[in-house]
Amino acid sequence: MELQSLHNVFSNKLLRIPDYQRGYAWGEQQLKEFWEDLIDLEENRSHYTGVLSLKKVERDVWKHWHDERWLMESWQYVPFFVVDGQQRLTTAVILLQVLVEFVRQLPNEEDREYLGLRPLTSIVEDYLFIEKPPKKIIKTYKFGYEIDNPGFKFLRYRIFNESNEGVIEETFYTLNLENAKKFFTENVKALFEAQGKSALESVFTKLTQRFMFNEYKIGDDFDVFVAFETMNNRGKKLSNLELLKNRLIYLSTLYSDDELSDDERKKLRDNINDAWKEVYYHLGRNKRRPLDDDDFLRAHWIMYLKYTRQKGKDYINFLLNEQFSPKNVRQKVEIKTDSMKQVEEMVGDEVEIDYEEDEEDEETASANSWEAKLTPSDINDYVLSLKESARHWYNSYNPENNPDLTKEDQLWLDRLNRIGMGYFRPLVMSAFSTSDVTSNERVKLFKAIERFIFVIFRVSQSRSNYGSSTYYNAARHLYKGKHTVSDITNWLHDDVSWKFSEGKFKYETFQDSISQKYNKNGTGFYGWSGLRYFLFEYESELARSFAKHHKVTWKDFTKGEKDKVSIEHIYPQKHKRQCWRYGFGEFTTKQRKYLCGSLGNLLLLSSKINASLQNDCFADKKRTKRDKNGKVLRNGYADGSFSELEVSHYEQWTAQEIKERGLKLLRFMETRWDMPLGDEGDKLKLLHLDFMRENED
Repeated sequence: MELQSLHNVFSNKLLRIPDYQRGYAWGEQQLKEFWEDLIDLEENRSHYTGVLSLKKVERDVWKHWHDERWLMESWQYVPFFVVDGQQRLTTAVILLQVLVEFVRQLPNEEDREYLGLRPLTSIVEDYLFIEKPPKKIIKTYKFGYEIDNPGFKFLRYRIFNESNEGVIEETFYTLNLENAKKFFTENVKALFEAQGKSALESVFTKLTQRFMFNEYKIGDDFDVFVAFETMNNRGKKLSNLELLKNRLIYLSTLYSDDELSDDERKKLRDNINDAWKEVYYHLGRNKRRPLDDDDFLRAHWIMYLKYTRQKGKDYINFLLNEQFSPKNVRQKVEIKTDSMKQVEEMVGDEVEIDYEEDEEDEETASANSWEAKLTPSDINDYVLSLKESARHWYNSYNPENNPDLTKEDQLWLDRLNRIGMGYFRPLVMSAFSTSDVTSNERVKLFKAIERFIFVIFRVSQSRSNYGSSTYYNAARHLYKGKHTVSDITNWLHDDVSWKFSEGKFKYETFQDSISQKYNKNGTGFYGWSGLRYFLFEYESELARSFAKHHKVTWKDFTKGEKDKVSIEHIYPQKHKRQCWRYGFGEFTTKQRKYLCGSLGNLLLLSSKINASLQNDCFADKKRTKRDKNGKVLRNGYADGSFSELEVSHYEQWTAQEIKERGLKLLRFMETRWDMPLGDEGDKLKLLHLDFMRENED
């Protein structure tokens, strides 16, 4: 097969990315490879760019393309769907746009008109867009997405700089388009500054004449959906979500006309496309933190179909090979319908109902029929559920100031995200997807989940998969109406109850895990995995008591910086200064280690400080510290978080204050998570300060 240059590929063609394809998925690595291939290519050589699979668009489709139809009718252009190769073509078009933009702003007027002996107007018309003469009101793009794809709108207005864009929907895929343009803009500028315009002309020539495609046109007798399902792009395999979408569209073509009329087939395909458009929108809605395709698809599979203990690709294997396999469409099952006695409706007094049995010689009429094991309704119900669930999946990750959620929903989802929702996320999605679950019921469920996670995982240090099967299955039971929120809430309370004896929390496991941290590296409570969540919740409780907003955010509290700390040892680990000898000199080295790492000695800071500042004396910590130029080195406790403010009220900081504050924090733990910890002696054991009770005695 003869290889085609980009110029030949675009000649007298309109290229459109079909509705069953994903958006632009290339990232930095693929862009670097593409650019390096261009720069490193010798002038007299060609570069094999890959396969380009095209499928001719039939007239009954393109006749509805209002901005494109004139090219086919008047200029005999041929429209094609890009089945494979869209990532490379999109990248090439973006680079061409960047080259045109860059040349147009060159200071020399003559330089602004040509690139590689080609007028810019000719380059634009060959590769980017053509304006319909004579009025030039209609602008037809040579390459793009199908008209109803939001990515096409972004491509036109943000990449090709078309004006009057209005509101543009942005997703993870549109961010990739934007990043690609920024990448080429930076590199084209750098290349020009280093080598001049001739280097840009070389790039243009190599891109349009030396980058060669193996162009393959798919015939009418070849199933385009099967082809797409098996194709990959360079460095970017099709995701499971993309494979599933194409599979469902393919299945819609297998039903007979008796099972699915043309209108119904089109409606089913429209529903599939709409669902995936919605799914992609929500997964990429937070551009800085896009959600993983596989995580969502697996969670929905758990909620909608089943859960297994298998790992890896069990869910996609089930979806493609069992649930939505072609054999389930081709396999027909008998639908039995009992014969119904035909009753003629009469008017008024003429009504007579014959209760006599049919005569023995009358045969029962058969109304049996055959239908596919997997019906069109099964597919339709699935995609509608997927579409609705994507919104709830996004909301579960992004509750802050979310208008879809009540304030209580926002509060508790935020807590679940901070503590680590883990395997409960499908259940949370199910609670939103189930229409008869109220906000109050959801909040009760979220409270029970949060307590379960704190008690079982953060305090008791149970294995991370403890209870996972139960609550994966609970997501489906709730969604299918087999169990209620109250049922699941009761399960959560019951599954925590084994950690209690006679109403008191069995804290020994927690105590042992803290002891191990003291023995291993001396950190004690500082090494506790639940410390940040616990201290932040305590800070939140203080903020509520003052009816104030937080002085510290979770993001600032958890985001690490080298050589800086957000949780401070008030009595420092390196306690060599004279000021720290008072109040601690009577204790042994081991006891001082316990005091330093005890819960009451750990403080959430409103702003990170250099680790060396932890060694300051208590009086210095309470006030703002500045260098000789007046620059703030650390905020004082009196100007810090609510927790810092509370500590600043102490006159001094000794072992007694560590003990008192530790007991206060444990009393908060008891109340907040309903986990009685016993008397003061029990609490001192947990704090590893029981030696202070002995000293007092």
